[in-house]
Amino acid sequence: MLEDWLAPKAAALEARGLTRRLRARDADDDLIDLAGNDYLGLARDPRVMTAAADAVRMWGSGATASRLVTGTTTLHEELESALAAYVGQESALAFSSGYLANLGVVTALGGPGTLLVSDEHIHASLVDACRLARSRVEIVPHNDVEAVEKVLAERNEPHAVVMTESVFSVLSDEAPLTELAAVAAARGAVLLVDEAHGLGVTGGGRGSVHAAGLAGLDHVVVTMTLSKSLASQGGVVLGPRVLREHLINRSRPFIYDTGLNPAACAAALAALGVLEAEPDRPAAVHAAAARLAAACDVPPSSGAVVSVPMPGPQQAVEAAEVCRRNGVLVGSFRPPSVPDGVSRLRLTAHAGLSSDDLDRACAVIVDAIGQVS
Repeated sequence: MLEDWLAPKAAALEARGLTRRLRARDADDDLIDLAGNDYLGLARDPRVMTAAADAVRMWGSGATASRLVTGTTTLHEELESALAAYVGQESALAFSSGYLANLGVVTALGGPGTLLVSDEHIHASLVDACRLARSRVEIVPHNDVEAVEKVLAERNEPHAVVMTESVFSVLSDEAPLTELAAVAAARGAVLLVDEAHGLGVTGGGRGSVHAAGLAGLDHVVVTMTLSKSLASQGGVVLGPRVLREHLINRSRPFIYDTGLNPAACAAALAALGVLEAEPDRPAAVHAAAARLAAACDVPPSSGAVVSVPMPGPQQAVEAAEVCRRNGVLVGSFRPPSVPDGVSRLRLTAHAGLSSDDLDRACAVIVDAIGQVS
């Protein structure tokens, strides 16, 4: 039955060049990595790996249960306190993934009395959160503050949440956070900012919300992932303490999920310590991104991601494969992963890239684009 049901769907994807396939990598892979999200180059830092290994020896291989049973350790609380202090927030609550952090906060704030205002380019986790929240959802044009204000002014719901990313994951452009926060405050709404691509990269590492002077405001909520700049896994919601208590009692992805692995907590804590001790790492990310953007003749990035438009999905896949064969790993984004329907090569800058690595990568990428275009 499944063959008859699913085979035509697979064939339709293949015909459009949209089939996705897993490719396992080896531990000693020597490709120049411009596809992963290890922005600060800390995933193999001995300090981070040692912290994770020590946590396994102390706490075991897993959290053992949900956070409300036995899944909260002193490591969880230490991580939450340290991260909140670093980005200037009153409190933080860790989830087992960034995806669940977004699902958890939106569904806990949502419901029939809450309007959700969504930028059309927000991450899939926030899109899915909107679908699950039982709220009315209004999708507004990308970074359009006037459209947000109009929707908020005309709403009937007593509550509203405006959702955006500080740095968008595909185009790597920045949201107008100051303007959005002002509109939200004036219209009695909460501003939810996903800092997945801001933490460790913008604002000297503390993120775009901190850089804009919005950290700690009682109507601004922040979500972050631990899997990019902090070289670990997990997600965090940050904001007023009253929000943390609400999530502990009302967020189903928090209540019913096994707690974040203690080793992941320890790795993220160690990575945060490195970031604080070595504050030049974010600047290295921006320098690498600028070189990649200049080589590909695209606008400079606000974050770590350099987005290179391609003629179509097949060309994006072919160019990525040419790069891989020549020792450079890049991402290829195709619908539905791209909000505007334009297929792209997605190049991710890292703080640890050497000048020789960048020279080699730029030459390979430019040649690959020329071959397929």
